[in-house]
Amino acid sequence: MANSSKNPYNQGLVYTSAAGMLSNQKLSKVDIPAYASLLILSGCCVIAVHRNLLFMVNYRNRNATVPQEFFVKPATCRPLIHVVSALVLLLSLQACDRAEKVPEPAPAPTITAPPAPVVPPPVIVPPPSPVAAPAATPAPAVKIKYFAGEDPEYARSFGWPVPDVEPLPGAILPAKRIVAYYGNPLSKRMGALGEFAKDDMLRRLNDEVLRWEEADPSKPVQPALHLIAVVAQPEPGKAGKYRMVMPDEVVNRVYGWAKEAGAIMFIDIQTGHDDIRVILPRFEWLLKNPDVHLGIDPEFNLIASKVVPGKKVGTYDAADINYVTDYLAGLVKTYNLPPKVLTVHRFTRRGVSNADKIVLRPEVQIVMHMDGWGAPWLKRDTYKDYIVQEPVQFTGFKLFYHNDTKKGDALMTPQEVLRLHPQPVYIQYQ
Repeated sequence: MANSSKNPYNQGLVYTSAAGMLSNQKLSKVDIPAYASLLILSGCCVIAVHRNLLFMVNYRNRNATVPQEFFVKPATCRPLIHVVSALVLLLSLQACDRAEKVPEPAPAPTITAPPAPVVPPPVIVPPPSPVAAPAATPAPAVKIKYFAGEDPEYARSFGWPVPDVEPLPGAILPAKRIVAYYGNPLSKRMGALGEFAKDDMLRRLNDEVLRWEEADPSKPVQPALHLIAVVAQPEPGKAGKYRMVMPDEVVNRVYGWAKEAGAIMFIDIQTGHDDIRVILPRFEWLLKNPDVHLGIDPEFNLIASKVVPGKKVGTYDAADINYVTDYLAGLVKTYNLPPKVLTVHRFTRRGVSNADKIVLRPEVQIVMHMDGWGAPWLKRDTYKDYIVQEPVQFTGFKLFYHNDTKKGDALMTPQEVLRLHPQPVYIQYQ
């Protein structure tokens, strides 16, 4: 019966009995140790059989009681035993010989794993450079709606800001903004300075100063009293000049109020039919003070036309203004004063002729002062047409408590005035 134990050397081959070995089954050289063991076993079997036969023969001789025909005769038995033994040996040797002649099986083909495909290193493709987004078309600038006189580009187109001379030590402008009350203490109709009692007037002025400081904290406010020291008249008077010069006592009184309030003082001249060259020197005694400045009013300069003041608007030419600034510069130099401020009122085209010929001097700071009254739109238009379009140096703006509001319009606020370009640095309330 076939032995089903597995070959420990060659998995899957099966050993068989001697009869199986004599079959056509092919064995490998690696099984020779097994054949040797079988050969030894066969030899042992032959010896055992041989001895058994011998024993049986001898037993027969010793046991006569066994029937004689049961045993083989020794003479016959011995050759048979030798033949059987020889046959067994022959068969064993033949089996071994066949085992030797079994061709060695071809080595199992080496199954070589196919070489791993050469994987090229990953090509690192840099991310595409971000394509610059097409430049966004800038959104159209929101067009700001400006009222007349407020557009800074419009002002720049006429040369603002004006190239200025370096301010001398003690100059008020442009570091400060001047806020003034205008009028005459002898008349309640000429402006706030005479409309209210002194204490009430100064309190109101201080309130306006605070409003302007709040509206524009970047610029300190200098309070001022602007006295009409020479008043145009509808009658020629004793001198026949259609003007009245205020007594020195009135001038000094207002000057005292200014000092009390920590304010500066302006004297304003309405020449009527007089000549500015004649009347201005009369006030040297006051103008030689460092805190006293000057205003001139072309509206009432009618010397050339000889028209009665109030019937027609007068005019100043650049030559007249240049005379005034030269005179003031002389006082500054003579008395070692800080620069003087000169305000020139203007609300018509003919109010100042040849404005481009006005000479700037370091000792005098010129303010072209828009003093027309009316609704806010009219005041802005006047500022644009006669101040912005003909730049000189600095600008001013007048607010009328009564005339600006008598048709129901509100008085312009500091915030509204500050929208003008250039911004006024001299504000006058009448």
